[in-house]
Amino acid sequence: MKFRYSFLFLAAVALGSCQKYVDIKTQGQLVPGEFGNYRLLLNNTTAYEIGPQLGDMASDDVQLVDGSTQQLALVPDGYRYWRNSYTWQPDPFPLGTNQTDNSWNAMYNTVTYSNIVIGEVPTSTGGSETDKAALIAEAKVHRADAYLMLMNTYAKPYNSATAATDLGVPMVLVQTTTQPLNRPSVQAVYDQIVTDLKQALPALPATQLFSTLPSKASAYAELARCYLYMNNYGSANTYADSALALRNTLNDLSAIATLNSNTYPIRRSDPEILLSKIAAGGISASVPNALRLSSELLSLLGTRDQRYLLFTSDPSPISANYVAAGGRFFFKDRAIGETRNIGPSVPEMMLIKAEYYARNNDVASAMLWVNNLRRKRFKTADYIALTAANGTDALKIVIDERRREFFCRMLRWWDMRRLKNEAPFQRTYTRSFGGVAYTLTPTSDRYVFSIPAYQIQLNPEIEQNP
Repeated sequence: MKFRYSFLFLAAVALGSCQKYVDIKTQGQLVPGEFGNYRLLLNNTTAYEIGPQLGDMASDDVQLVDGSTQQLALVPDGYRYWRNSYTWQPDPFPLGTNQTDNSWNAMYNTVTYSNIVIGEVPTSTGGSETDKAALIAEAKVHRADAYLMLMNTYAKPYNSATAATDLGVPMVLVQTTTQPLNRPSVQAVYDQIVTDLKQALPALPATQLFSTLPSKASAYAELARCYLYMNNYGSANTYADSALALRNTLNDLSAIATLNSNTYPIRRSDPEILLSKIAAGGISASVPNALRLSSELLSLLGTRDQRYLLFTSDPSPISANYVAAGGRFFFKDRAIGETRNIGPSVPEMMLIKAEYYARNNDVASAMLWVNNLRRKRFKTADYIALTAANGTDALKIVIDERRREFFCRMLRWWDMRRLKNEAPFQRTYTRSFGGVAYTLTPTSDRYVFSIPAYQIQLNPEIEQNP
């Protein structure tokens, strides 16, 4: 079968046209094939930033309450994917009304735009070879990030024993309108992610003015994240070191009394963010798709943690209809006025290093990295350094800290996937929705979201997940 696109690629249309028009040079207008066009395409950050959102609802960060207004709001068909992902259904997007998975579409849009830059910049007019290499490098970082997010949404967690035979996701590296979309192996896709990032590194600037533009720090951070989810903790630590050598600033939450865009940096200029990426669906703390936090997460956070005080809210600012049900909601993105970041960050690199040390039984180093982060997450009077008795204890503390730091920002679901077969973290999750009980066991196929049926209808060669 051949790839039949289910969405429009406006940039491809803008940059390519019939030959008789290509040769027309219009003063003051964009000229097809010119190098500057591709810089403008990469500056269009909305084409590259969007990632998955389904994992936040499926994770144990979120807990909807039976009979509450927010659950009733999810009954309409337009929010079917919310209740389906929350209850770990086999198909969040069955054929019919609202059958399109915007996360899937957005990430493959990123792949498409990246492929356009990678494929066309070498023959573009104007621009030095150095400048061209830099644009291609940026595009490769975006493509690698898109595939890493796709893999951790629609493919099995990486397992070195089965990665050569487990199905990855369709991999498109050359932009054409027709090509087969059979799924390569998990190993093949991860190999491509690593290749893209390593090839990109030499041509990237050390840092960029805005976090939306890839830099060396971004590529190192993506490699650290990639190797973590390949269970290669040594390489993850090495690349986390490299990222932190270029950028290691933490936002000091202890100095913030009220969270808003004046007291906390917006995403593009946030020094903690190494590459800005956002969850599909926009700001979460709004009706009806507000993320109500689980009692387990709230207990783990505690009420003196600034991440609790600043990043969560009672229901009243979201909707008066939610007040009766009570609880706390993720509120950071609404407080700042922009969608939550799910891209790699300085705190993520610090906790990758902490996990590496914990897994190697270096308890002192593991706790040093955890506590260096936590000092910036509490008021001075409330801060207490954490201690661990041994490597196993330290690892649990690191994973708990990851949950506190990244709740409702995709990584908890990714961690649930990668840790589900490790004895200290292995558990069966249960939840109730509409009076029906649902269960997620460690061996469940529901840790992998199904590929949207609509995409398979268009491209029947794509193999579906179990």
